[in-house]
Amino acid sequence: MGNFVMMFVSIGLAIAGQLFMKQGMMMVGKFPVTELFTRFFSIVLQPYVFLGIFLYALSSVFWLVVLSRIELSMAYPIVSVAYVVVALFSYFVFKENVSLIRWIGIATICLGVILVSRS
Repeated sequence: MGNFVMMFVSIGLAIAGQLFMKQGMMMVGKFPVTELFTRFFSIVLQPYVFLGIFLYALSSVFWLVVLSRIELSMAYPIVSVAYVVVALFSYFVFKENVSLIRWIGIATICLGVILVSRS
C-alpha cells in the first residue's frame, strides 16, 4: 500500500472515529465534567462511542506506519484535511451551525494543505 494511501486510510479512520464518538455522545447527552469518572464505563460502552474509539485506535496503527515512511513535517499538516471533512459532516449530518468565519478558516486550511503537499 502506498505511503499516501496509508496516510489517507489513517485520516479516514480518525474521521470516522470522531463522527461515531460524536453520535454516541449525542445519545449519552450532556453531563457535568464532575461525572466523567463515575459515568466513564457507561459512556465508553455506548456502542457508537466504543466503535469510534476502536476506529480511532486503528487509525493510530496506520499512523505509526505512515510515520515510519514519511517526514512528520509533511504528513502532519495533511492531517488537517480531517478538519475539513469533519466540518462538512458536522454541518450536513449533525446539522451543526458552521459560521462563515469557520468556512473561511477551513478554506485557509485547504490552501495550507495544498502548499505543504507541493513542497
